[in-house]
Amino acid sequence: MCVCLPQVVLEARHEPGYCAFYEECGRNPTVAGSLLPPIIPCLNYSRARALEGEHYQQLKKVCPMLDRGEGSTTACCSIKQLKSLEMSLMLSKAVLMRCPSCADNFAHLHCINTCSPDQTTTINVTRTMNITTLGIVKEAVVGYQAYLSTSFADKSFESCKNVRIPATGGYAIATMCGRYGSALCTAQRWYDFQGDSSNGLAPLDIDFRLIPEGVTEGIPDGVVPYAGRALGCNEMTPTGAEVCSCQDCQASCPVVPSPPPPAEPFTIGGVDGYLVLCVIFLCVLILNGNNVSERLIEPWEVTCTDKNSLATQEFLGSGFRAWGTLVASHPLKVLLASAVVTAAFATGLMHIELTTDPVQLWSAPNSRARMEKDFHDKHFDPFFRTNQMILTAPGRPGHFYDSLLFGKQNFSGIIAKDLILELLKLQKKIQFWSNDLNRMASLKDVCFAPLNPSNPSLTDCAVNSLPQYFQNSVDNLNAKVNMTELGVTKEVDWRDHFIYCVNSPLSFKDITDLQLSCMADYGAPVFPFLAVGGYESYTTAEALILTFSLNNYPRDNVKFKVALEWEQRFLDIVQEYQKSPGNPFTFAYMAERSLEDEINRTTAEDIPIFMISYAVIFVYIAVALGEYTSFSRILVDSKFLVGLGGILVVGCSVLASMGFYAWIGIPSSLIILQVVPFLVLAVGADNIFIFVLEYQRDARRPGEKREERIGRVLGNVAPSMLLCSLSESVCFFLGALSTMPAVKSFALYAALAVLMDFVLQMTAFVALLSLDARRQDGNRCELACCVSVKTTAPSKPNEGFLLPAMRKYYAPVLLHPVTRVIVVGVPTYFVTTKGFNFTSIAGMNATCSSVGCDPFSLTQKIQYATEYPDLSYMAIPANSWVDDFIDWLNPGSKCCRLYSIGPNKGKFCPATAFLCGQKCMKTPLNGVLRPDKEQFNRFLPDFLGNRPDLQCPKGGLGAYDKVTCVSVLLATRFMAYHTALTTSKEFTAALKIARELAHNITLSMRSIPGTSQDFEVFPYTVTYVFYEQYLTIVSEGLFNISLCLLPTFVVCCLLLGMDLRSGALNLLTIIMITVDTVGVMTLWGIDYNAVALINLVTAVGISVEFVSHMTRSFAMSIQPTHVERAKEATATMGSAVFAGVAMTNLPGIVVLAFAKAQLIQIFFFRLNLVITLLGMAHGLIFLPVLLSYFGPGVNKAVLLRLQQAKAQELELSSNAKNIYDNIGYENQENSPNPHHPVRTPHH
Repeated sequence: MCVCLPQVVLEARHEPGYCAFYEECGRNPTVAGSLLPPIIPCLNYSRARALEGEHYQQLKKVCPMLDRGEGSTTACCSIKQLKSLEMSLMLSKAVLMRCPSCADNFAHLHCINTCSPDQTTTINVTRTMNITTLGIVKEAVVGYQAYLSTSFADKSFESCKNVRIPATGGYAIATMCGRYGSALCTAQRWYDFQGDSSNGLAPLDIDFRLIPEGVTEGIPDGVVPYAGRALGCNEMTPTGAEVCSCQDCQASCPVVPSPPPPAEPFTIGGVDGYLVLCVIFLCVLILNGNNVSERLIEPWEVTCTDKNSLATQEFLGSGFRAWGTLVASHPLKVLLASAVVTAAFATGLMHIELTTDPVQLWSAPNSRARMEKDFHDKHFDPFFRTNQMILTAPGRPGHFYDSLLFGKQNFSGIIAKDLILELLKLQKKIQFWSNDLNRMASLKDVCFAPLNPSNPSLTDCAVNSLPQYFQNSVDNLNAKVNMTELGVTKEVDWRDHFIYCVNSPLSFKDITDLQLSCMADYGAPVFPFLAVGGYESYTTAEALILTFSLNNYPRDNVKFKVALEWEQRFLDIVQEYQKSPGNPFTFAYMAERSLEDEINRTTAEDIPIFMISYAVIFVYIAVALGEYTSFSRILVDSKFLVGLGGILVVGCSVLASMGFYAWIGIPSSLIILQVVPFLVLAVGADNIFIFVLEYQRDARRPGEKREERIGRVLGNVAPSMLLCSLSESVCFFLGALSTMPAVKSFALYAALAVLMDFVLQMTAFVALLSLDARRQDGNRCELACCVSVKTTAPSKPNEGFLLPAMRKYYAPVLLHPVTRVIVVGVPTYFVTTKGFNFTSIAGMNATCSSVGCDPFSLTQKIQYATEYPDLSYMAIPANSWVDDFIDWLNPGSKCCRLYSIGPNKGKFCPATAFLCGQKCMKTPLNGVLRPDKEQFNRFLPDFLGNRPDLQCPKGGLGAYDKVTCVSVLLATRFMAYHTALTTSKEFTAALKIARELAHNITLSMRSIPGTSQDFEVFPYTVTYVFYEQYLTIVSEGLFNISLCLLPTFVVCCLLLGMDLRSGALNLLTIIMITVDTVGVMTLWGIDYNAVALINLVTAVGISVEFVSHMTRSFAMSIQPTHVERAKEATATMGSAVFAGVAMTNLPGIVVLAFAKAQLIQIFFFRLNLVITLLGMAHGLIFLPVLLSYFGPGVNKAVLLRLQQAKAQELELSSNAKNIYDNIGYENQENSPNPHHPVRTPHH
């Protein structure tokens, strides 16, 4: 029976030496749902009691600051009160004792309130209640005012505000400040929470009054605000405990130098240095001129280079001429042989292996990130699988809520009860029949259950969402209750609980009369950034987030298939729900399998787009290759079958390449299937156009057979085709030296495909052209060979439309003197390997960050890095199993105890058990507790298996249970958090800095005695294996592209007879195309990654087609001036390149703009469009101008050969004329005409 009395200010006087209350009266009947028994004291105005014996020893243990020596110590608390106070302080000490001065200040205050011999001078009882216990009515205190000086309060708060909870990376103060969290906590708010009986921990209400120095107004007579000495966090405690560590106390931190400023940009005279260099180069280019007038060449003027060039061209020309004549003479045999060879290679496709795992695609098996991932997965299991939904409700109106406790709050449309209930329904839907388990499977079969990993139920699964603040309970979400606060009564509901929990997610009980926990049903906190997104304040969030965490398994484990099935079911349900008419949400969602699925899906969905693209290219080639001399001969002059044959040659070369590598066990990938045919088509189409157009523009010589003509034409153009194909093939073979698996396999497949394409063009396509020429010469229609037309072919070669247009208009305009000048113008782990002795005191001090630890320990260095988040990308310091293990062992908490009686005597006893009278370790005098080796190895398994709870929040199960535990630790990990990373640049920078930090830690830890020199600390998070490529991708890209550029120079020089200038200009133009491509990538938002690198390597290959043909044509020209030679090369070869490369690629590329996949749109449509346009601009605009300025001179050996041939022709002509004249003279002598003139013969 209880009777509430009105607020009392009793007759008690406030004077030293008197108590306001004494002894325990029983439970507080006004406090319901308390996490601890709310035992309250009895009102008892009396003198303070002298303490002795056990009573004195208990006070000395719990409140040493009140000890005045046995016989001289008085206090206002009984032994029962001291034991209850000790139990209460244990809960706080569990999180505060890593900073002894903070724990001491915290205990100091509550010891003063409960036990001070001058109790009445610092507190004022305000509410009492009659409690009947065992038939005895007692007056109990249920509320009082506690007066503190602001100096004591502020200093106590300052000593505690930075104390960390290593397991969460957050601050301990966040659990002690209610709705304000750590960010908004102040001394007053901290004390208000401690004195609020609704928090589930305080047994009665305490109104803390913080009074500034010298203020007396409003203070009862006789009351003096307590102004005892509070310890700074960098001070030792009176009992000798060490100062707090740097991680918990900024005042204890050593001076750490600031990072150096970034390097200054390169400038010349205050102007961008690169711009200045470009202007200088432009001026040199403009001033340069190099025209050579026509003149006779003397034999001594011919250089060795000219002779080598002529010899090379004659050798290649004659060889290809003979080969072309041979193939054209036996086309059917050649086609059959080509088909057999291709089929033999292609049969390897039966064994083809496609790589779809992103890790295998982008990370080499021997790369650092891959090896670190394998090490981590071996010792700690693979990183759990993340499946996530982000839900928004655009346009849904919000509302205002006038909260009794929190005032007026604005709630966005998405933070609405009906939507939260809908989300709760959605997250409970996923279950399915599993053939692998032969039963219905659900989340519990595959979920990540950190606190019950061996036999989880659905409520043990780590599901993070807003409904978890209500333990996924509809009843909790619907709960309402009337609550009175400061005389105002209002209804409180789910919104009050939500506001409290997002600000204090670690609370086991809110401060409303709902008395609900904020912890998730699986026993861990749900931090607000895991529940809502897009917010300035949590109530105005724009999105709800639902995250399922699944265990990851090796791919050969049956549970891996079940996890994939669950994720597929998750995706199916989300997609079905998304399409349902009553769906109130807009979705964004992903599963762990989504990336791999997306790679497969985009290929399947975009295959029709690629097919249409190839069809467009085929139609263009078939139409563009035709001659079309008259309407009646359209079917005769068309090249439909030749175009089809060219496409088949490309396809066969790709199939042969893929089959060959499948034979020898080199896996392919979907990127290869998409990119390599495009590349080979660009190369192959160019060669086809050059060959066919040259054949059409050529006239058959008198007495020349068709086969001989084909051989002669092939002899003219095949060296140019060889130059490009060989350059590209060698380029790609060298590109296979890349360490990136995707780039390496692409380079190998592309190299062989280009080589096979050239071989098939020299065989099968020449044979096809021979058959087509035979048909065309017979005036037979292409698709109906038996039908012939009467209209004969014109006698003059057909130049088509493009060549005359380029010759008459484009080349003269481009190479006009004025034009020439214009043209130039997500958490991260720090993993330790074996070889470090954690059981030694030096080993523990080198890793921990609490009291007594090395100020430059592993975890402390990570803490320093978090102070510069913009540079280090570290946001939250590392959690530390070493710190929490030490705190768990501390006898100041209830965590590590031993059974004192019974069958388990001497074994570990959890905090919730009874009969555990023995502590695992004794309290150290200096507050620095360190277990010895035997204790370390004995108790570590108990720590790792201990489930954290209110009585012992330091248990290691869930947070640290994956630490490998053997006599010598094989591997451990310390989890920190990066800042929010969104771009590739940020992910890469974060990896780089984390590695630098880990290396620094490694070096310092190796200096600890007994540490192996191969011991290492490395950072790991699930994204590193993908973003490691970015650390080296610039150097890797330069290396690969340089390797590709090298053969373009070498092959060009060799096939042009050591023509270094042509090779250099050829190389310069290709470099410019590549550099400009990278520049446009930046402007168009195309990330530079491994896919882009593949396309850049491709760009080098396509650039060769645009550039090398033009360079060779210019080098072989015998026009008298550079400008005339450039015009000729642009008109003759430029038209073929434009028709064969640019116009072949562009239609197919444009079709790719309609692809659904971003990968295709960005890296195939955008990038290939950029490459083609830039290649065309440089090859057909810049290169002719560059050659007109700096191109090599006319090959004097060729000119000399022509002059000698012309002289011989003149001499033969003269000799013939002499013979004619002599005959005429003889006839004259016999003639009757004496007046006929006499002619002198020429000598």
